[in-house]
Amino acid sequence: MRLRSALLSAAFLMGLAGCATPPPATDREALQEFRANNDPLEPFNRAMFQVNDAIDTVALRPAAVVYRTVVPPPLRTGIRNALSNLRAPTVLANDILQAQPERAFRTAARFVINSTLGLGGLIDVAEWQFGMPGHTEDFGQTLAVWGLGEGPYLFLPVIGPSNPRDLAGLAVDAVASPWNWIGQGEVVEALRWARFGLTILDTREEVLDVLDEVRRTSLDPYTTIRSGYRQRRQTEIANRTGAEMPVPSTGFGSVGQTPSDPNPR
Repeated sequence: MRLRSALLSAAFLMGLAGCATPPPATDREALQEFRANNDPLEPFNRAMFQVNDAIDTVALRPAAVVYRTVVPPPLRTGIRNALSNLRAPTVLANDILQAQPERAFRTAARFVINSTLGLGGLIDVAEWQFGMPGHTEDFGQTLAVWGLGEGPYLFLPVIGPSNPRDLAGLAVDAVASPWNWIGQGEVVEALRWARFGLTILDTREEVLDVLDEVRRTSLDPYTTIRSGYRQRRQTEIANRTGAEMPVPSTGFGSVGQTPSDPNPR
């Protein structure tokens, strides 16, 4: 939480000095593209993208490669299922806040089934045996459903691509998560750190091939990831199935999320 607060403070202070200059009003095509990109802080964001890329190159990608190499696929799948199951209370709360009773019921049912029959969430029995696929919800999506605009695009090291609305949602979800309030002591603290570490490894490993392909083929990975992130968020907010799109290498905004719901709202 201290790291997030420091990054957010730096973003607002540095962002004021890093605003991109809009094209002249006479250049309508360029002005339309500028507004569509929604990236008035582009100079600052690109600088932060480079910082994040350096962190990823030195630490995160190598760790994800080792994780993929050492941990067999069935175990990685189990870990991903368990991490997703731990996010169920957050998803349930946002289902309720969005007035989606059917989705809330399914989330609650999945949590009970997978926590018991699924051995603590390691096996997704709810989808495998009962045909109940998971979906993702967070407070950033809830704010969007309530009508709050996303604000300008923002890229922060470690957190990845985001915007003010989703950053606020991320903070609310982090504070409201019951796993941050239940239990105390060294063992509980160690489990929280273990979950944190596994979440980062799982998230980075999940997009290992996608990001490698973006870096290999894209003339401008920054704009590719920016576009992919915004499209993905629009897809998630609308609760519809969309094509796989690039996601941040370590973005907390996507940590522990389950696949998008195949059933439209």
